[in-house]
Amino acid sequence: MTALDLSSPVAVVGTGTMGQGIAQVALVAGHPVRLYDSVDGRAREAADAIGARLDRLVEKDRLTGAERDAARARLTSAESLDALADCALVVEAVVERLDVKQELFRALEDVVGDDCLLATNTSSLSVTAVGGALRVPGRFVGLHFFNPAPLLPLVEVVSGFATDPASATRAYETARAWGKTPVTCADTPGFVVNRVARPFYAEALAVHELRAADPATIDAVLRESGGFRMGAFELTDLIGQDVNESVTHSVWQAFFQDVRFTPSLSQRRLVESGRLGRKSGQGWYDYREGAERPGPHTAPPAEAPAYVVVEGDLGPAAELVELIREAGVEVRPADGYGAGRIVLPDGGTLCLTDGGLPGSEDLVHFDLALDYRAATRIALSASAGVRPGLLSGATGLFQALGKKVSVVGDVPGMIVARTVARIIDLAFDAVARGVATPDDVDTAMRLGVNYPLGPFEWNRRLRDTWARDLLSHIHEWEPSGRCAPSLALHRHAAAADAREGTPS
Repeated sequence: MTALDLSSPVAVVGTGTMGQGIAQVALVAGHPVRLYDSVDGRAREAADAIGARLDRLVEKDRLTGAERDAARARLTSAESLDALADCALVVEAVVERLDVKQELFRALEDVVGDDCLLATNTSSLSVTAVGGALRVPGRFVGLHFFNPAPLLPLVEVVSGFATDPASATRAYETARAWGKTPVTCADTPGFVVNRVARPFYAEALAVHELRAADPATIDAVLRESGGFRMGAFELTDLIGQDVNESVTHSVWQAFFQDVRFTPSLSQRRLVESGRLGRKSGQGWYDYREGAERPGPHTAPPAEAPAYVVVEGDLGPAAELVELIREAGVEVRPADGYGAGRIVLPDGGTLCLTDGGLPGSEDLVHFDLALDYRAATRIALSASAGVRPGLLSGATGLFQALGKKVSVVGDVPGMIVARTVARIIDLAFDAVARGVATPDDVDTAMRLGVNYPLGPFEWNRRLRDTWARDLLSHIHEWEPSGRCAPSLALHRHAAAADAREGTPS
């Protein structure tokens, strides 16, 4: 099954931001495009807006003048659904209400031919439910673009329960012909991206609600240590707190209030207060004119230790040994083999967080980093009774490596580690349930939400048992079930234990 021929007309119903973006993608690819909106005059306004964007593409040398003129000639506004009768594909981008979408597609079925591909751009509703009212549900598919559609490459091609495989294939090949990177997925709540991405927001909110760190510090640690493009609080301010919370609530309800997807009370209060983020002028941060953005907590300068002793294998933090040497701090050999840890001259120890609490006056945890060499900030955590001077020594060591240090509360799994582990867990669970392949999950998370690594790439870099072990320890301290490892992750880690001869 091949992509739609470029001579085939494509219709977009609903001319808001997403509808206009999808229409522009199809138009630039070479299709005749027809815009329809139930509000009189809105389709014509959308056509004018798309034309203006085409002008800007010419100004940026991304289109030639001739290509723009040809595209404009292919773009028309439709006064009624009847004008879409000969379209080969109709993409719907109207309000996220099941009854509205079902009514629209029932009306479209009375107009278009039975070979016309019908697609919904829904991000939160069931593709199966939307298509359930159709006479020919096999030609119905989800085509979930990401905003802004002309710029972001990912398209989730979602098969509902009744979707014909040939229809999904045609939608996939058409999206690819339009210059997009499609991934196929089953019709489950959140599809791939909005399902697997929930922990990125949820864990940041959980750390904040536990009063372990403020939003600015959490965001800085996620960016500067975790390698994420934006922190969770600044990203939800950009998305819109109401939009982000609505998606979270929708996924939670669709999974029958599965505790792993529980919404945040603090985000609910933010939405109730009208602080919706950038669009309202206030969210987690203040965007009003003259407002100062708070900075992250950064520890003051401290003296680096003269030497450290490294015991055992530091695992994902093994690169620190070479960095410490390069910083001019002597690395002394250990007397014996122990658990992976860095011992300071006063006997205090530093360990990569294992999902538990430091719990000892002689122990400081440090957080996971995507790349310890490239990281510009490291988070440290200790118990309230930590021995005086130990935090200072630990801070001085990481500062000697050129890192800013943020000291956060003793929350299990800290910030980056618990976030990454939960993303990995949801990815394994999704694949085990047939939602998508590991490669498609990785592609979706890198392209859809700009993660530095896909969950399975991250898992290979860390260790096959790392996420399970960390989440198991967090679950011991937070036994709500929200952080309990999934059966799929347990099975994967158990197989790794068997290969290594380690009891599981």
